[in-house]
Parts: sequence; C-alpha cells; structure tokens
Amino acid sequence: MAIVIDDDACMGCEACVETCPDAFEMNGDGDKAIVKETDAEADCVDEAIDACPAEAITKS
Repeated sequence: MAIVIDDDACMGCEACVETCPDAFEMNGDGDKAIVKETDAEADCVDEAIDACPAEAITKS
C-alpha cells in the first residue's frame, strides 16, 4: 500500500501529523505534510485520511 499526499491540495493544517505521527510529518519548510518512509503502514493512516479537511491523502 502506498500513501499519497496531493501536494497541491495539502493545506499544511497538520491534522494528519497530529492524528498519525507514526506515518506523517511536515516537510522541511513546515508548510506541507509528507509521508514518513519508516512507518507508512501505521494503524492510524485511515483515521488520518478521514481527518484531512482537504481530502489530500489517498492510498493506492
């Protein structure tokens, strides 16, 4: 399973990072979320997808 964040849609609200810090973090500029390569299979990913107000996170 790959987790994809639509960079154009991401608002940088940090909802995914707060909901699932094992799988998401903010980029170096702190303005967009990125998927951590270490634990993209975390149990909280679906919850983070639901929490995203921009609907920018998908699984493929």
